[in-house]
Amino acid sequence: MKRVADFCYPFLIPKIMKKIILLLLVVGTMFSCQKEDILTYATDPQIYQFKEISAITLGGVGASEISAYDPTTKKLFVVNNSDINRIDVLDLSNPTSPVLLGKILMAPYGGYVNSVAVSNGKLAAAIEASNKQAAGKCVVFNTSDLAEIKQITVGSLPDMVTFSPDGNFIMTANEGEPSDDYVNDPEGSISIINVSAGYAVKTLNFAGFESNLAALKAKGFRVFGPGASLAKDTEPEYVTISADSKTAWVTLQENNAIAKVDLTSQTITDVFPLGFKDYSDLNNAFDFSDKDAKVQFSSYAKIKGIYMPDAIAVYEKNGIPYLFTANEGDAREYAKFAEVKRVKDINLDATNFPTGAALKVDAALGRLNITTTLGDTDGDGDFDELYSLGARSMSVWNGITGAQVFDTKNEIDHRSILAGLYDDNRSDDKGSEPEGVAIGKIGDRTYAFIGCERTDAMMIYDITNPERPFFKLTLKTGDAPEGILFIPADKSPNKLPLIIVSSENDGQVKCYSPIQ
Repeated sequence: MKRVADFCYPFLIPKIMKKIILLLLVVGTMFSCQKEDILTYATDPQIYQFKEISAITLGGVGASEISAYDPTTKKLFVVNNSDINRIDVLDLSNPTSPVLLGKILMAPYGGYVNSVAVSNGKLAAAIEASNKQAAGKCVVFNTSDLAEIKQITVGSLPDMVTFSPDGNFIMTANEGEPSDDYVNDPEGSISIINVSAGYAVKTLNFAGFESNLAALKAKGFRVFGPGASLAKDTEPEYVTISADSKTAWVTLQENNAIAKVDLTSQTITDVFPLGFKDYSDLNNAFDFSDKDAKVQFSSYAKIKGIYMPDAIAVYEKNGIPYLFTANEGDAREYAKFAEVKRVKDINLDATNFPTGAALKVDAALGRLNITTTLGDTDGDGDFDELYSLGARSMSVWNGITGAQVFDTKNEIDHRSILAGLYDDNRSDDKGSEPEGVAIGKIGDRTYAFIGCERTDAMMIYDITNPERPFFKLTLKTGDAPEGILFIPADKSPNKLPLIIVSSENDGQVKCYSPIQ
């Protein structure tokens, strides 16, 4: 197979060369923007003034994952599963010096706490069962005195929780992961909790889409677990809700799709398969090897990326809900079933990959991790196409139709390199690995904040025109940023917009704010 294109970043880029590359990227970005965006890019100083104003370490690995802020009490609640499963409670009244106030222990409720959200003086926590294939819980606490308000049973492995903007609903994305031996594979589900109706809960599954499976798979939807039905194989990951609190969208990460939910009727109305990213496109060129002693971007035919988004956020403009996703990618790796192999360990179709032996060396594609569940199109036991996990990008999707309207292509990896943060050890897997996303308005501009797990960075994009986002800034974060939280100025303790980044590998919570 022919390599379409190559271009290389040495590990140490001379400063003058770095400036030239950055200038070319800026010019390219500006030409892709509308006239008014170009003017803003050149003159708007707001986002360039952001800086880290504080950091607090809450423990080791797993100590700082997702956070939620209560503007009434000025408390920040942070998921902490580093030793004792708990929620740490911080005083954020002075954002330059956060103080640990106390903790809420999870032992009475189950196992790991996976997510938290706040609305109207209530803290909701998504807590998996000690046996994570069993039903989990959403537990609601009072943000003032931390007293328990209500325990609600939800689906298996609630991985994310959020309130609707009006505070009337709580939603959990229940991942429903199988046991290691795949004997117990619970259904993935979405729970909708009606706060005003005494926390009545309705849990939705995906069994109703079983008859559409062939059509969904043809568009990139994945159902691939051993003997699994669509309902069992679907794994909801993350939820975002429209400003009017009537519609929700849920990422189905392993399945490469987004589900749309009507909160009025409490039904799943659509499943949008996301298709695949084409790595023969020069704009999608990436470094696919961690063993080539350099960062070399290459583009290949017959190789694709599976978007598989983790976090999702909605920004509505001109009547259209735009869905912003961080296309992390994820693999199923269990004792009974593991989908990933390296290219050097599989058989390549000789017609589609005529230079197969050369491709399988470590410095080319040999180290690239791909799924074994796709690519053997004719069923003869060799691979006619290759599919890697994740798309190493942020995408924008139309929330009505599911169509993609924008993708950052390979810019996030480029920006990580230029910031000196790129980790070449992850080139064979998912690159910068965008995972978290939050959206916020500063002045008259709207921004998307993208957390990149493997480059320990946050990328900031101006998305005021959601169909033409453009890059603004890279900020260094803690190790493996998991949660990105935007606090608008009118809810902020210092009346300035804040960005809170929680990082799971070093337990750090960092706060960023504009320089005055």
